[in-house]
Amino acid sequence: MIKGRLLKPNEVAEQLSVSLVTVKKWLREGRLKGVKVSGMWRVYESDLEEMIQ
Repeated sequence: MIKGRLLKPNEVAEQLSVSLVTVKKWLREGRLKGVKVSGMWRVYESDLEEMIQ
């Protein structure tokens, strides 16, 4: 299963026109699917698109 490239939280915030703090809060709460890579959050493009829809 190909999920697309991994986005940094600041890239997600820019695409959604929200703050970085908001994106990190959504990741912690599980409202936005993400994975931790070396202790840092990353979001698959496909998961972001799913949230937008």
